Amino acid sequence: MLLLIMAEEAARARRALPAEQGERLLAAIGRGDAAAFEEFYRAAGTMVYAFALSLTRDHQDAQDVMMETFLHVRTGAAHYKPAGKPMAWVFTIARNAFYQQQRARGREAPQEAPAAPALPVDDTDRRDDAIVLRQAMQVLDSRERQIVVLHAVSGLRHREIAQVMGMPLSTVLSKYTRALHKLRKNLTEEV
Repeated sequence: MLLLIMAEEAARARRALPAEQGERLLAAIGRGDAAAFEEFYRAAGTMVYAFALSLTRDHQDAQDVMMETFLHVRTGAAHYKPAGKPMAWVFTIARNAFYQQQRARGREAPQEAPAAPALPVDDTDRRDDAIVLRQAMQVLDSRERQIVVLHAVSGLRHREIAQVMGMPLSTVLSKYTRALHKLRKNLTEEV
């Protein structure tokens, strides 16, 4: 049931900002179109926040990473080379913003953090399911959690995730499979 919710969120994310629309908006942002930037932010904001939260595991830090990401998108959109994967480009910026944030604090990016990230599940009828899913995400390591969030919440395909995370596709697929196995096991133990 909860994995179905994740699949629904992935489909919703892909519909929220299809690649063609993202390409068009980035081109307009590169030309200085403020309305295009606002539309891009509205369509991609939740996905970028969810990814930032999977990295930072802290609401304030995730917001900082998200804002830094959108600043870079706004200033760098003119340099974006259309390749059909605008969100992969944006998530790469977000990941780099996270690493920059960690360096600025004088520490390396943590491999594990204590708190579980919140998943942006919009439907209030599924609030209980979202709470259970958030708790289940605690069993995943940092990389597994990022892969699940990028795929299930942000709607990226595994190839795009591999590009964003700088990992071989086979590693992403195995980590995703392992993460789903851990989630299933944790969720069945909860019941």
